[in-house]
Amino acid sequence: MRLYLTALKPTDSVTDGFLPAARALGCDVTVLTDRPEQYAASGAEALACDVRDARAVIDVIAHHHPPAAVFSNSDHIQAETALAAAYFDLPGKDWRACVAAKNKALTRRRLAAAGVETVRSVRLAPDAPVPGGEVPLPAVVKPSQGVASEDVVLVRDGRELAGAVRAIRGRRPGETLVVEEYLDGPLHTLETLGDGRAVRVLGGFRTTLGPLPHFVEERLDWEPPPAAGHVLRALRALGVGFGACHTEYVMTADGPRIIEVNYRVIGDHCDFLLADLLGVPLFERILGVHLGRGLGPDLGPDRAAGSGGRGRATVHGTALSLVAERSGTVTRAPGIVAPSPGDPVRLWHRPLRSVGDRIDRSHTNRDYLGIVRAVGPDRASVDEAVSAFTAADPWVIA
Repeated sequence: MRLYLTALKPTDSVTDGFLPAARALGCDVTVLTDRPEQYAASGAEALACDVRDARAVIDVIAHHHPPAAVFSNSDHIQAETALAAAYFDLPGKDWRACVAAKNKALTRRRLAAAGVETVRSVRLAPDAPVPGGEVPLPAVVKPSQGVASEDVVLVRDGRELAGAVRAIRGRRPGETLVVEEYLDGPLHTLETLGDGRAVRVLGGFRTTLGPLPHFVEERLDWEPPPAAGHVLRALRALGVGFGACHTEYVMTADGPRIIEVNYRVIGDHCDFLLADLLGVPLFERILGVHLGRGLGPDLGPDRAAGSGGRGRATVHGTALSLVAERSGTVTRAPGIVAPSPGDPVRLWHRPLRSVGDRIDRSHTNRDYLGIVRAVGPDRASVDEAVSAFTAADPWVIA
């Protein structure tokens, strides 16, 4: 049974999550990637392929072993992977939903047309003039297909708007931008898993951002999602209902509004945190859907603590991103930390940088130095454990 995993650069989600899960499910794995040399340590077969071209993916698979599933967890190649799965008549996502979710201008258009919600926004083609009074200020400027908070900025007046558009175009020539009204309010996520027939709510997080005008996610806390019904309606309007999905939304004074739909499992080690909280082999569940095995056993009200049900009253989970506050060189870095048996709070630390690394602060998720995730009986105990760890072994940038 052969599972093809299309990927770009290696991520922990792939190497420590999906590859072990595929082996646990009895799959032989072939990684299709434009950088096969980077997968040598994974133990998986890696074949060179232009994974941004569905025709190339189909051609490589057709001349290799017959596929049981074609899967990707990359933001950038969901549509291409979906087209390849469809070519081989395998379970997979609707490529149109992948395109609509990835392209933020299309997301806004589809949600408005379906009557789910309206967010005032303007699509800026590469050579289009900066809009005048079409979008109320303050507004957010972002690439229509961006990731990791890159080049997402709040602008408060016409001068800042013109400057932001000019700067982003200088860094990203030829890309389409979106300028939309600023959505003020608490930021939440909804984590879902679907099999094409039903969508299961896994839970949700409350997101804490760094200081404006940038939108760097600094902390996520497990919390019952306040607007699961609205988000599920939005996903149906987009055609999203197969595999994992991570949706971000704001609870504004006028009700919930979608920020973006990421048609893959949540990242930045929150996928591992989600698995810890649910107590299930999450990566196997996700791959099982793509192998045609359905959603698996229901999580039950004692597991889906963030799903809005009764939940586990005695568990809390946090993912804290340790963010560089200045440019410079890393002179001190805590190592990998894993919990010991019997710890009342299970705490992990995953360093993303090393001593000697040069940091050029970008005000994006690329500024992360390390990720701390912790699971404990309540928020107070988790906060205490996280604070003790960061105080005892801080990152230092000189």
